[in-house]
Amino acid sequence: MENAYWIVGGLLAVFYLYSGGVKIVRSQDQLRPMMGWIDTVPLGFVRTLGVLEVLGAAGLILPPLTGTAVLLALPAALGLVAVQLGAITLHLRRGEVAVIGLNVALLVAAAVLVWLSTVWL
Repeated sequence: MENAYWIVGGLLAVFYLYSGGVKIVRSQDQLRPMMGWIDTVPLGFVRTLGVLEVLGAAGLILPPLTGTAVLLALPAALGLVAVQLGAITLHLRRGEVAVIGLNVALLVAAAVLVWLSTVWL
């Protein structure tokens, strides 16, 4: 079960480090081509979301890797589930059903990671 955690957790961490990092450092104009919803929310919200994604990625990897506060992996995974639920809700409200495939896949992966993170309980 630990091997499965590291595979799924590693993949999600890489994704969220990139995704969150992009939201933190790029301008609104640079984000617009890949995020059609960027003009519907304040830029501060996008930056906060980016920080939360980076922190979630760190929470998936660092506690189990260091053996310190390993129980933090569970809330980190739950936080990423919440991020995807919010993303799916946003896309559905905007009528963008065709683009939620990635969000659903990330939601499922984060939910599986919630279950896998119980290996340290």
